[in-house]
Amino acid sequence: MMLPGFPDAAPLAGLAGGVLIGLASALMLLGAGRIAGVSGIAARATKIASGGMSMSSAWLFLIGLPLGAFIVMMLSGGLEAHFARPSPIIIAGVLVGMGTRMGSGCTSGHGVCGMSRLAPRSIVATATFMAAGIATVAAMNALGLEVM
Repeated sequence: MMLPGFPDAAPLAGLAGGVLIGLASALMLLGAGRIAGVSGIAARATKIASGGMSMSSAWLFLIGLPLGAFIVMMLSGGLEAHFARPSPIIIAGVLVGMGTRMGSGCTSGHGVCGMSRLAPRSIVATATFMAAGIATVAAMNALGLEVM
């Protein structure tokens, strides 16, 4: 299916991915009694935070994220990615990590799990994430910089 203005869009793959993320989040909450917030789980695995999930479970969760993506990539015929300059990506990653600590969670914790529970702080956090992303893309476009 091709969407006008979005020749590389894959809406069915996006739908399948969204369903799997929702299912995984629900299973984690119902099965383990934990929110599937990746930044919190990463903080637990690296001993930045304590409580909740065991360290071994946190590491298994974190290892499963890229492993699952790798399995899907291999089953779907591979993936081609191009990153022109790694330094802005590294800087962006560090800033996102700092923001998740300041905001007490990340897009997976607030955007997927918190929003589905109608948590007020997650609604505010997700609105902030979205507004910052929109403002960043608008600023980059205004400066003539390429947005991937």
